[in-house]
Amino acid sequence: MSKLRLSMGCWNYDRTRGLMDGHIQPDGIDLNYLNMEVEETFFRMLRNREFDVAEMSLSSYSVSLFRDSPFIAIPIFPSRFFRHSCIYVNANSGIKTPKDLIGKKIGNPEYQMTAPVWIRGVLSDEYGVPVDSVTYYTGGEEEPNRDEKLKLDLPSNIKVQSIGPTQTLAQMLATGEIDALYTARMPSTFRTQPDKVKRLFENFVPVEQEYFTRTGIFPIMHTVVIRREIYEKNRWVAQSLYKAFAEAQQETYKDLYETAALKTMLPFLTAHVEETRRVMGDDFWPYGFQKNEKTLETFLRYHFEQGLSKKLLTPKELFAPETLESFKI
Repeated sequence: MSKLRLSMGCWNYDRTRGLMDGHIQPDGIDLNYLNMEVEETFFRMLRNREFDVAEMSLSSYSVSLFRDSPFIAIPIFPSRFFRHSCIYVNANSGIKTPKDLIGKKIGNPEYQMTAPVWIRGVLSDEYGVPVDSVTYYTGGEEEPNRDEKLKLDLPSNIKVQSIGPTQTLAQMLATGEIDALYTARMPSTFRTQPDKVKRLFENFVPVEQEYFTRTGIFPIMHTVVIRREIYEKNRWVAQSLYKAFAEAQQETYKDLYETAALKTMLPFLTAHVEETRRVMGDDFWPYGFQKNEKTLETFLRYHFEQGLSKKLLTPKELFAPETLESFKI
């Protein structure tokens, strides 16, 4: 019996390597894994729906649910990231503490991008920086003329402006044309002009560890979506893909703690894994619905508060119902 042939856009993560090289096969699926950086995958899936399955920004997916809802997600999270380290400031802006951001000019490559959603939410919840207390400037971080992948209809209290057709946020941060940048990708000027571009939280690891210890939240950046017409015709694919992603991730957990020979080029990897387990537990990158419900609730509240969701979504509304629970033996 022939398998269902599906294309998938996803980056080459260690946790998806088994799917990319093909030694893990989703039940009943012949998977064509297209390895691309996230910006390309998101753009092509959101604009043209080119793939049957794709890694996707959690924020973009949530926005899409208020349009024609072309996708449905499974509770797999290939990208997670504490974002305290991703607030960059101009060294001459006078920004020394989070509250100094109030009233400033803040760059975001896209307002609806997941990383800035988390950053804005954490700054509001943890540091008293209201989402509407700054002006946001959107556009390309390293290349001019980046647009929002999805057209937005924001409340009037949220101030968003596009930068000029020849400008980039990385350069504007270095010259002081913007005061700070909330982003996923480290701006090039952080490396090339370190005297002008700094992190707000320079010693960010203990800050992020304390945040996790207190809240239990490891922010989710990306999920995995299926084109809805594929899912509706083949409801079984959601669980099949979920199981395969989970199997690939379990291999990576083992590889990270292999001591016979290091499989990753980090000399102190073993110590790093042990420290991560001490702070976050053995399953420090959880997949599945139940283990992530609080994190998802927090994100969806931020999404609503920031004018990106027209109503407050619940975590269950994001995912194929077949993936919310599993059988028991």
